[in-house]
Amino acid sequence: MKKIVLGILAHVDAGKTTLTESILYLTGTTRKLGRVDHRDTFLDYDFQERNRGITIFSKQAIINWHDSQITLIDTPGHIDFSTEMERTLQVLDYAILVISGIDGVQGHSETIWNLLRYYKIPTFIFINKMDVSRYEQSELMQNLKERLDEHCFDFSNLNDEFYESVALNSEDLLNYYLEYNTLNKEMLINEIARCQLFPCFFGSALKMERIDNFFNEFTNYIKNKDYSESFGARVFKISHDEQGNKLTHLKITGGSLKVKTQLLNDEKVDQIRIYSGNKYHLTDEVMAGDICAIKGLKSIVAGQGLGIEDNTTQPLLSPYMDYQIKLPPDCDQHQVLKKLNLLAQEDPQLHINYNVRTKEIHVQLMGEIQIEVLKNIIQERFKVEVDFDYGRIIYKETIEETVEGVGHFEPLRHYAEVHLLLEPGKPGSGLKFDTNCQEYLLANNYQRLILSHLQEKEHLGVLTGSPITDMKITLVAGKAHLKHTEGGDFREATYRAIRQGLKTAKSVLLEPYFDFSLELPIEYLSRAIYDIEAMAGDFKLPENQTDIAVITGSAPVSKMQNYQSEVVRYTKGKGRLICQLSDYRPCQNQAEVIKSFNYDSEADVENPTGSVFCSHGAGYNVRWDQVAQHMHIPFVFKKIKKTANNIQDKSKFDNIDDELENIFTRTYGPVKQRSGEHQVTKKIFNESSYKYIPECLLVDGYNVIHAWPELKELAKDNLDAARMRLIDIMCNYQGYKKCILILVFDAYKVKDNIGSTTKYHNIYIAYTKEAQTADMYIERATHELASKYNITVATSDALEQLIVLGQGGKRISSRELRLEVAQLDQEKLEEFRRKQPKSHNYLLEELKNFNQD
Repeated sequence: MKKIVLGILAHVDAGKTTLTESILYLTGTTRKLGRVDHRDTFLDYDFQERNRGITIFSKQAIINWHDSQITLIDTPGHIDFSTEMERTLQVLDYAILVISGIDGVQGHSETIWNLLRYYKIPTFIFINKMDVSRYEQSELMQNLKERLDEHCFDFSNLNDEFYESVALNSEDLLNYYLEYNTLNKEMLINEIARCQLFPCFFGSALKMERIDNFFNEFTNYIKNKDYSESFGARVFKISHDEQGNKLTHLKITGGSLKVKTQLLNDEKVDQIRIYSGNKYHLTDEVMAGDICAIKGLKSIVAGQGLGIEDNTTQPLLSPYMDYQIKLPPDCDQHQVLKKLNLLAQEDPQLHINYNVRTKEIHVQLMGEIQIEVLKNIIQERFKVEVDFDYGRIIYKETIEETVEGVGHFEPLRHYAEVHLLLEPGKPGSGLKFDTNCQEYLLANNYQRLILSHLQEKEHLGVLTGSPITDMKITLVAGKAHLKHTEGGDFREATYRAIRQGLKTAKSVLLEPYFDFSLELPIEYLSRAIYDIEAMAGDFKLPENQTDIAVITGSAPVSKMQNYQSEVVRYTKGKGRLICQLSDYRPCQNQAEVIKSFNYDSEADVENPTGSVFCSHGAGYNVRWDQVAQHMHIPFVFKKIKKTANNIQDKSKFDNIDDELENIFTRTYGPVKQRSGEHQVTKKIFNESSYKYIPECLLVDGYNVIHAWPELKELAKDNLDAARMRLIDIMCNYQGYKKCILILVFDAYKVKDNIGSTTKYHNIYIAYTKEAQTADMYIERATHELASKYNITVATSDALEQLIVLGQGGKRISSRELRLEVAQLDQEKLEEFRRKQPKSHNYLLEELKNFNQD
């Protein structure tokens, strides 16, 4: 039995709901063929959907047909509800894209197609309304190939030309075709599953023409998806039933889920519902591939992953207009806001928020129809009549250069520091989050926590306070305190690191653009061209001009959003403008827009740009441009940059290591770099990316013991005691430095000794094997590790120092190591004393009072 989740998607008026009704009727799921104009369709049962004749909310039906069990999800077709449609794509195994045979591929059809490719969903295409289309199938197929993908093929005629074209997809297919002059069915199924073949079918959903052939072929060319045995689920929708119970709609993507199971935050699954239309039945368990609704979960939101699923899904579509919700005069604003947040759970893209400074409630929407629907929902569910203002365009912000942002949060008895690398991304790439921080610097649980904080909110830019986009944010370093770090500390440090990085970088304001198609009589062409150029838009003129001209192009939303009424006016009702949100591009009048926002990033107390440090038991604020002078971890990005510069210019000696390297070069010739090292480092720098190189310290144990007076004196009486004392000192030192520390002891005189390396607390202790000195061990280790670590060797052996430099490492003398250990001990002691609460000597005070009496 095949078990799949299928979504049906289309541009509005392409006949998506009619096709859905035809499939439901064909498969016996419904006994009556519903119609949109009759307001009796099976899945559009909401009163607003039936009154408007459009799908507003995604809903599902269970279909059994031949050897397939299909959960069919019907999605909205209108542009205003695109975000609802996109959320369902996360859980689809296959999709059917409906194209109108009257209009061909429309702008919104292309948007849906791009989303299907982004989510990698195998897609079948049904060209509808062929009973009234004026186009031939060949013309429509050419339209699909040009506007969507060249791998769209007409499955009504599988001839030699078809097989030959598909065979070009891969070498294996081509070899098979050359030998057998055909391709087998299994090959076609696999090509469809990996989105390299898109079957196309023609028919009329309203008249049930060729629907049976289409759905039979659809079920013939699908296959089951492989799922993990470990539990996983993806939440794609939140709703509330008639009793007000919150329902979490999800797809099981691995393992199974039973009633009474505890999920995140110890929330328990009270009920599992399987919906088909507006009815449901209860079940005790759901398996991988099932779509269900869970009752009992409170904090889980749409888009969230459970179990093996992560939370990294970033939607491509987002509203481009911001509106203020106007409440009645006698309304309790905070109570209404609490109720509106229930809607935000159902549709996170609404971005309902309360502006503390202006005391206004704002919401982000896609268009006028969505406004009307939302007003009706608020009236029906919360009994409140609201209105909306005229709206304002939503701008976004990005950066032009790579920077490292630092956030520090250390009020009394709290501690966290976070370093984030902010890199410009490709236009339209959104936000991507990653970590490249070694575990010995910051534990994995803290790293995961920081990543969750990066993804849990909408981060604002510093030019206008608009959302940031098109950048990659990577955790590169962080620091916690053994006693004083709590989860909320890293939240504060993470938010501040982003804002500090944005203040440091050169930010760019982005504005939304429309892709438009303007159809008008040829005599108005000059006027239209003048208007589009005045809007700072670009356009393409028709090659073959007839009585009607069609201009296509793009222009800023801020200029074109009200142009439709102007077109109707000057063409006397004969012109038609179709706009589709395209993407975000650099703002044409950035200075003017920034001025109109009057946003002060320094005064935004909810999104601070500075950090909090601690001194003498009290926290104090540090401005963003002074954080670098107070931070506890050195910059990572600048460190790599400096290394790259040093490779390019070896004529300058900044320290004794450079001078020693020069001596080595004159004596033994230039240091031979292992193949590819220069290229790798140079590539890292030129691409404005980074790779954090961890520190590794190799300590010549007996050399240090005989160089430190206190250890040397101890060794005279008991060498083992001196060795253990050094081991304890190095454990403390590693705790301060957070480096990889290897302490090496000679054991070359021990007969038949094979050597050993053990981990003692937080350091590694190596005993050399027979006939191998510590010098030899360190030389070999430096050679093998230098490509992965910044190697430093602690020894006072001059020859060993030269050998280490020859292998690409650095050196520190035993005396210098002793001084550094002592200095760190003193610093930590002073820090400990500063952080102790001030004591109160009550006995002394009583004695003073007694003496006064």
